[in-house]
Amino acid sequence: MTQMTSVQITAPRGPFKIVQGPVPEPKPNTVRVKVEACGICHSDMFVKEGHWPGLNYPRVTGHEVAGVIDAVGAGVVAWQKGQRVGIGWHGGHCGHCAPCHRGDFFGCQKFIVTGFHEDGGYAEYLIARTEALAAIPDALTATEAAPILCAGITTFNSLRHSGAKAGDLVAVQGLGGLGHLGVQFANRMGFHTVAIGRGQDRAALALKLGAERYMDAEATDPAKELASLGGAAVILATAPSGKAMSDLIDGLGVGGKLIVLGAAADTITMTPIQLISARRTIQGWSSGTARDSEDALNFCALTGIRPMVETFPLEQAAAAYDRMLSGKARCRVVLTMK
Repeated sequence: MTQMTSVQITAPRGPFKIVQGPVPEPKPNTVRVKVEACGICHSDMFVKEGHWPGLNYPRVTGHEVAGVIDAVGAGVVAWQKGQRVGIGWHGGHCGHCAPCHRGDFFGCQKFIVTGFHEDGGYAEYLIARTEALAAIPDALTATEAAPILCAGITTFNSLRHSGAKAGDLVAVQGLGGLGHLGVQFANRMGFHTVAIGRGQDRAALALKLGAERYMDAEATDPAKELASLGGAAVILATAPSGKAMSDLIDGLGVGGKLIVLGAAADTITMTPIQLISARRTIQGWSSGTARDSEDALNFCALTGIRPMVETFPLEQAAAAYDRMLSGKARCRVVLTMK
């Protein structure tokens, strides 16, 4: 075993290139992971288009990685060859800066993003730092686990830290890659779950995922509908549209929180009175640490939550990426290895 296949981005806005190269060796405090599946996330576009500062090329992207430890480097004590592991957005932290010293590893001033600063999962093997590893429970296949390592952890982590209590009204805007998982998490966490989408054709899916009610934003005013129910404790905004998020502000109840997950380019607008009158807040949220990933994976294993996926072989990464961008995929797109 000396050669492996990877799919590289050779330059900003450049094409994906299938490359044969040497299998990397783990350095101290790292492991080599034999990749079994890697989800394609919309954030991979930052690498593909060169929209992230300080990137070096060529680069293998991909930060929803599920596989098996194939070799361990010197100094590794908590992980062993043969363990099933996942690697998400959190690729590592320095451990010495002020946020790290407080235990806020996701706020690290030298934070490493998997597939951005170091090569990611569009490859048969990758090297991962030990602090980036999350154990995958046996109940989940690699294909199921991969999307949970970004889309799953983002929705799970934001909801469990939202302050909402069991029985509270929680609305999930969007039923795509993030939203279809958000609805499942909200339901299993015991919230009165409402799904908001565009088009009546999404109603059946919303109810199947666990929503108590579906609101079609093309046919009704979801903010008014939510207000008539007493107002939402939390609105999880997953669809990347600042305007659509803005239109939901009045659907928040007293002390309600709009949690923004969808990375939209347009602005969110509201009047100060809309916030002041009912003590509403807006909060952004992104992913979490490897420990958070383990919590999300274990929660899915315990409750039966699974992502909806379409799979492509590694060699078809370009087509898989285009499928993700088209918005027509079955929620998540996942690359699989031989």
